[in-house]
Amino acid sequence: MSGFSVTALHHASLVVSDTEVSLKFYRDLLGLEVDDGRPDLGHPGAWLNIGASQIHLLELPNPDPVEGRPEHGGRDQHVPQPDIQKAFDAVIERLEASGMEYTRSRSGRKAAFCRDPDGNAIELIGR
Repeated sequence: MSGFSVTALHHASLVVSDTEVSLKFYRDLLGLEVDDGRPDLGHPGAWLNIGASQIHLLELPNPDPVEGRPEHGGRDQHVPQPDIQKAFDAVIERLEASGMEYTRSRSGRKAAFCRDPDGNAIELIGR
């Protein structure tokens, strides 16, 4: 194919069991901004801004298993949160202060993986 190219990822959607609990993780712990422009989609949820991209939280029945996932999120499907280069150490300190478990990237690069309250893996990337 020619004549166009994909230049960005608009959003990634994550299934959550409780939007308010998830917002405590994404908004309050990781510092993501809630986009108030989310329309009524017939189910609870939230849109969170990450630079020019978003994470869409969908409070719906989860079709994926939440048990038996790999301990290290880098070996599971995961969503990167790329805009923390300058705040990486501060985010890691917040995770530690909250008692949130995480693992460092096994590649040796400045990155860490943690899981949200529903077991979705999130990659935190630093530089």
